[in-house]
Amino acid sequence: MDNNVGQDSFDKSRVLNVKPLRTLVPVFPSPSNPSSSSTPQGGAPFVCASPAGPFPTGVAPFYPFFVSPESQRLSEQNAPNPTPTPISTAVPINSFKTPPPATNGDVGSSRRTSRNRAAHLTEEEGYNIAEMNELDVEDGTGNGSLKRKRGRPKRVSGAGTGTGSGVGGVVPADVDLDVVANDIIQSINPMVFDVINHPDGSRDSVSYTLMIYEVMRRKLGQIEESTKDTHGAKRPDLKAGTVMMTKGVRSNSKKRIGIVPGVEVGDIFFFRFELCLVGLHAPSMAGIDYLGSKASQEEEPLAVSIVSSGGYEDNTDDGDVLIYSGQGGVNREKGASDQKLERGNLAMEKSMHRGNDVRVIRGLKDVMHPSGKVYVYDGIYKIQDSWVEKAKSGFNVFKYKLVRMPGQPKAYSTWKSVQQWTDKSAPRTGVILPDLTSGAEKVPVCLVNDVDNEKGPAYFTYIPTLKNSRAIAPEEPTAGCSCIGGCQPGNYNCSCIQKNGGLLPYSAAGLVADLKSVIHECGPSCQCPSTCRNRVSQVGLKFRLEVFRTKNKGWGLRSWDAIRAGTFICEYAGEVIDSARVEMLGGDNEDEYIFDSTRIYQQLEVFPADIEAPKIPSPLYITAKNEGNVARFMNHSCSPNVLWRPIVRENKHESDLHIAFFAIRHIPPMVELTYDYGINLPLKAGQRKKKCLCGSVKCRGYFC
Repeated sequence: MDNNVGQDSFDKSRVLNVKPLRTLVPVFPSPSNPSSSSTPQGGAPFVCASPAGPFPTGVAPFYPFFVSPESQRLSEQNAPNPTPTPISTAVPINSFKTPPPATNGDVGSSRRTSRNRAAHLTEEEGYNIAEMNELDVEDGTGNGSLKRKRGRPKRVSGAGTGTGSGVGGVVPADVDLDVVANDIIQSINPMVFDVINHPDGSRDSVSYTLMIYEVMRRKLGQIEESTKDTHGAKRPDLKAGTVMMTKGVRSNSKKRIGIVPGVEVGDIFFFRFELCLVGLHAPSMAGIDYLGSKASQEEEPLAVSIVSSGGYEDNTDDGDVLIYSGQGGVNREKGASDQKLERGNLAMEKSMHRGNDVRVIRGLKDVMHPSGKVYVYDGIYKIQDSWVEKAKSGFNVFKYKLVRMPGQPKAYSTWKSVQQWTDKSAPRTGVILPDLTSGAEKVPVCLVNDVDNEKGPAYFTYIPTLKNSRAIAPEEPTAGCSCIGGCQPGNYNCSCIQKNGGLLPYSAAGLVADLKSVIHECGPSCQCPSTCRNRVSQVGLKFRLEVFRTKNKGWGLRSWDAIRAGTFICEYAGEVIDSARVEMLGGDNEDEYIFDSTRIYQQLEVFPADIEAPKIPSPLYITAKNEGNVARFMNHSCSPNVLWRPIVRENKHESDLHIAFFAIRHIPPMVELTYDYGINLPLKAGQRKKKCLCGSVKCRGYFC
């Protein structure tokens, strides 16, 4: 409290419920007659009231305290322009355990230490943390160009965030996201840090880094959304990235020219921060990344990577040649001006003369989220020419011609091909059927063979969901939720949210927030509409998939569209059968389309809690041999990019259990979708193992 306020300026006896000031939001109503105010400097008087009201003129009740109807009515009558504001019913705020002392790389370091490390990164490695905090990133969720709110975060006793179980119970309205982020880092398998902390990256270190970032980003977004925090911008992408950078949870920490270990041509990213974390491109906003190189006893900047994402007048039509515009010449306060041969532009000029490799990342429109972008690593280029020309603004800009080095895998050219198929400017070769589903899905699924003369898979009937001839009584009958307009974050009265640990399992973009064993969705017993965001697995296909002929594994499944980590892909449709029929079909009949939830699956190794298979409510066996959907074509892999999770849909009449597939990581277009079939244990006498042809470096050699 301000010591300058007079001792007699308010009645101390009116202070009813004393709480720490950091847990309250002070309200200062505008005085009706400022000139008569006794508060120094003409400010409004400090007013204290009971959390339950009644409230003086201009003062509104503050969440989460309960407001009686009578006190609410009195407050609205006293207000000059009463505006009805929905106030949630009070709920108990759970206590959360504070994470234990730090392990694995200074996880529990203080905020001061984190700031010092951030400054160190900026000075020594060229990573501008301050710039990252104001990063203009389009994440496809409508957040747009927002700056990170500065200042001390809200604080409570912590929040357990195990990726397997999520945050249990009701989430406090003032959860400290720093504690949540640190708790996630502490839950990482210690062996993962041994891989990530190696000076030179690897495929595993890059994959682990991106997976940790995605888990943290989605969890922070889920919790922040549920708290209804309206202060500042919600940017979990920046929060997660900054935490990981300051804690050293990243791959390829040193800048380098040329290939980045563990990053493959064609890899995709949905946030600029991901490029920073894997060492592909350090600046979070600038399009040119460069480093100093000592030559002829003087420091000479050399370009190491560029991002072409439509901010300038680049020519990107050719898949192997890029005409790239230099940086600068645009000042937010002074407007446009001629670009100067300095910084990134000078580095590009020097690189052209030196002939060093330059990595090219192309930013493309995200078809599934039009306000967002996908960043595609298009490989190594060399700068062949440079010149100066006048831009549309009338000012001079530098232009650079970059040519892609031959012999690299397809990347941007694949996106160009898909675009041509989409707008019908070029045919998709090898198409057998334009729509395998015969209209059963909202999005057609084409059948393609450009490998051999096989005309298609064995005949089956396409069905988009499960077929269960024998209804089973649910273990826990439920009336479902009563969210008429759809389930909303922070609505702790929603029974479906309660079953998911007090949090909606999906983000506004439809991404699964964490790796829970069982996801509870709204179902036939719920009053919410079909558009409710807690019905993600019930909307059918949304990606343009194709069933294609592989070279050595029969038919497979892939997507024309990029698939974001955590995105629902499809469910496993077919006929639900019992264990006795599984034995029969798996014997002489060799039914290769049986999904068995009791198999042992190799789960994600990043988080120890996810090593075990999902704890399904009851065994589920599905055969898709005669009736099924696209999921029947997903092949096995020992290093899959897709995993399954059991989905329980609220239904008071029968057990409504489904199997849904989600992307483990970002999946580029035209990359085969695979999951781990698992192993039946114990192996029975005479049981035949099937040879695995996944080709992964972690291949077990077989599955059964």
